[in-house]
Amino acid sequence: MAATKPFFEAAKDRRTYYALSHESTIPDSRIQEIVKDAILHTPSAFNSQTTRAVVLLGEEHTKTWDLITEVYKQQLPEEKFNQANKRFPGFKAAYGTILFYEDTDTMRQFQEKFKTYQDKFPGWSEQTNGMHQYVIWTALEAEGLGVNLQHYNPLIDVRLATEFNVPTEWDLKAQMVFGKPTSGPAVPNKEFKPIEERLKVYGAK
Repeated sequence: MAATKPFFEAAKDRRTYYALSHESTIPDSRIQEIVKDAILHTPSAFNSQTTRAVVLLGEEHTKTWDLITEVYKQQLPEEKFNQANKRFPGFKAAYGTILFYEDTDTMRQFQEKFKTYQDKFPGWSEQTNGMHQYVIWTALEAEGLGVNLQHYNPLIDVRLATEFNVPTEWDLKAQMVFGKPTSGPAVPNKEFKPIEERLKVYGAK
């Protein structure tokens, strides 16, 4: 199934959306297809393929944010929990969540195999995880879904790993929340620094 927007149009339109409904603009099968394609085709250093994902849809998504709320209530002082809890209902109201992980065992295997670059692999691991997040975020945008990216780890790591049978070697990096937007993006008119300060080109014809 082709996306509804060309890639760079989706890239330009990609924004953070917090007002999301418990609806999707595409079937669950298409969501799974997007995540599968991203995992298969997003690059990684030395083709290490360290990124892992858990896709939570519908009621599994709702349960996830109940669990996260429960963990924060148990582990944080009341004042800090109350502050965090202002945002949790909005995430719970969305349609789905994707948990992004890095497989630390696989990374260590590549560190042993390529000892010259041993100290570089943790950084490369973070880079490929970020690329997976961006590819999926942009693909969901192309399908008319709104997305926001959260980082409630490490407090929630053990609880989610237990609930969803996540291997101990998977290290949680981010939680991507998505659903049908019910209002505009958090920052509708993004400001850009001058491109001349951010790009150099040599040898162009």
